[in-house]
Parts: sequence; C-alpha cells; structure tokens
Amino acid sequence: MSTQKRDEIVTWSPNYDTGVSLLDTQHRELIAITNNLYKSCLTDKEETVFKETMQQMVEYVRFHFKAEIELLERINYPDIFLHKKEHEYLIMRILDAVQDYGDGKKFVPNTFVRELKEWILGHIAISDKQYATYIATQKKKGLLSDSQLGG
Repeated sequence: MSTQKRDEIVTWSPNYDTGVSLLDTQHRELIAITNNLYKSCLTDKEETVFKETMQQMVEYVRFHFKAEIELLERINYPDIFLHKKEHEYLIMRILDAVQDYGDGKKFVPNTFVRELKEWILGHIAISDKQYATYIATQKKKGLLSDSQLGG
C-alpha cells in the first residue's frame, strides 16, 4: 500500500480490489477524481477547477455505475436491486451538491469531498466486496468464467 500524499484525501489500497479488473480500474479512477476534488479545495481560489472536477465526477460516476450494473446483470447478481439503490443515492447526493453549489447555497467543498470519500470507500469495501465474493464463489463452482466478466 502506498503512503498517502499531503494533497490526497485517500490512497488506493489493494484491499479494495474486487478481482474484476475493469471495475478495479474504474474504482482507482474514482479515487483519483476524489483526490483532484480535494486538491481543488486546497488550491483553487476562483473555484473553476472545483466546478470542472465536480462535473467530471458526475460523468464518471454515471459511467462507472452503468458499467458495474451491466456486469451485475450479466452475472445475475442476486442483490442487484440494493446495489442499484446505493448507486442512486450517491448520484442524488452529488447532483444535490452540484445544485446547491451552483445556487450559491452554503456549501463547504472540503466537507463534501470528505463525505464523498467515505461513501466511495465504504461502498467499495462493503457492497462491492459482496459482489466480489459472489463472483469468486460462482467461479469456484464453475458457473462463471473470466470471459463473462469481460470489459
């Protein structure tokens, strides 16, 4: 595990790997965007970088969640409904934050980034690890192959 840099709010750890390389790569990108948001809170006087990075986060979260749900549908993951609900919650939270920020409402970017970090890491460490366990079990039983996990 690498050490966290001063301008990072979170560092990727192999403990977060799900064993699905496509999704692990996307999770690393979510962490990178979260760190970029954090950096923008520390350095962006005009807030333009923060706004651009928030937009990037919105787009990437949607892209990643779509890819993850498509995979879970393809492998008939039994808890997909709950997983989708968790995704919908985060998207709603991000969009609400973007709206509040755009409307000039009281919004503390640094606090939001910390909340985002906690949600992403918690989701990967708990919910995504659950589908990782399901995938590993299905592979062990010979009911799922790496080619079905695709990318």
